Amino acid sequence: MNTLQTLAIGIDIGGTNTVFGIVDARGEILYKGALSTGKHENIEDYIDELYEAIKPAIDQVGGKDLIRGIGIGAPNGNFYKGTIEHAANLKWKGIIPFAEMISEKFDLPAALTNDANAAAVGEMTYGVAKGMKDFIMITLGTGVGSGIVANGQLIYGHDGFAGELGHNIVIPNGRLHEGTGLRGSLETYCSATGVRRNALEMLEDHAKVDSLLRQFDPADIDSKVVYDCAIQGDPIALRVFEFTGEILGRAFANFVMFSSPEAIILFGGLCKAGDLILKPTKENMESHLLPIFKNKVKIIFSQLNESEAAILGASALVWELRKSVSTDN
Repeated sequence: MNTLQTLAIGIDIGGTNTVFGIVDARGEILYKGALSTGKHENIEDYIDELYEAIKPAIDQVGGKDLIRGIGIGAPNGNFYKGTIEHAANLKWKGIIPFAEMISEKFDLPAALTNDANAAAVGEMTYGVAKGMKDFIMITLGTGVGSGIVANGQLIYGHDGFAGELGHNIVIPNGRLHEGTGLRGSLETYCSATGVRRNALEMLEDHAKVDSLLRQFDPADIDSKVVYDCAIQGDPIALRVFEFTGEILGRAFANFVMFSSPEAIILFGGLCKAGDLILKPTKENMESHLLPIFKNKVKIIFSQLNESEAAILGASALVWELRKSVSTDN
């Protein structure tokens, strides 16, 4: 391999937008851009547009010979096969050999995994998990994603899909998750969407309690509105975060007793709530742990820039791929 190759391309595919960038080994993003994910019904047309968007950046940084590879984070991404499989929020259905298609188009090695695993790799390479060998990454956004690192290795499982902690059942026969058909999953209570549902239910259950939230049309209430009301001392908004933290903390206790991580790292929009979410989560995690696990596991927020973390996480797959190839040889 050319020893001058010091750059990687990171691509993060979201249901609405795709973000991409060229990153050096220190985690500095030299170029970044975005395009609409759902614009093309045909996957080949999408890849063509992606290539046309990234090609000028490759030329700008000195050409393809300086690029070591391409890392991709995607919904339902399978690291072993390089496939996107039955992703509910993408137009392209079935099993798509995405890494292979990208590799052929760009004439570069490509690796793919799901977006939360990519976030974990990015945190381990560039973020607060640098130097950690055992940690769990939890992404708190529209959903709840996770990446589990044990003994310095990301856990993929036998089929490439390990680590779907957001779909663990935390309340038997609880809320319906429309995307999966499961009831009572962590994601339905502790994602940004879950916080909204918690608020709407509490407003209904406590109809006689005054609340700033009642000033809003229910359709306009989201996790940010709940946060804004909570920091003004609104009782229902405060209770929403306490309740969310209670469920999240109990789930974290189970995760800790499974893999005994050094830390649980939180990332995503819901982290902006700060101690409103962190304090009840930590208290409830500790109260549900066996004594041998108590006061050992940190819960910390990612320090990666939210607008850049997806690109960094995807690009970090390139360095991981290189390490695995070196180990195999």
